[in-house]
Amino acid sequence: MTKGDKAPFSFEGLDRVLHEKARLSIMTSLADHPKGLSFTELRELCALTDGNLSRHVQILEEAGMLSVTKGFEGRRPLTTCQLTDEGRTRFSNYLGVLEQVLRSARRGVGAGDRREKTA
Repeated sequence: MTKGDKAPFSFEGLDRVLHEKARLSIMTSLADHPKGLSFTELRELCALTDGNLSRHVQILEEAGMLSVTKGFEGRRPLTTCQLTDEGRTRFSNYLGVLEQVLRSARRGVGAGDRREKTA
């Protein structure tokens, strides 16, 4: 029997790096834009401050989930963020576990509805 069999609701695959609202927002935005997003675009899509976005991007970059490219567009500095292959894989795995969470929760909620109707 595996650990998951003993504790089916432990959801071990919920990656703690990703399981945070701002980082989930960043990863979802980047997954929807495979060519990447500028820092400004990402900030607007995620409704984060510069400092908040910068810190979360740093955490995701250190975890190998996204790459940050700094350059220029014309004479203006341009920072671009893009998912790495590892980031895309880890995010996909994370979403799979979230789907398990939702299925389990829906079963439980549905069972509660059935119990109320039979009572």
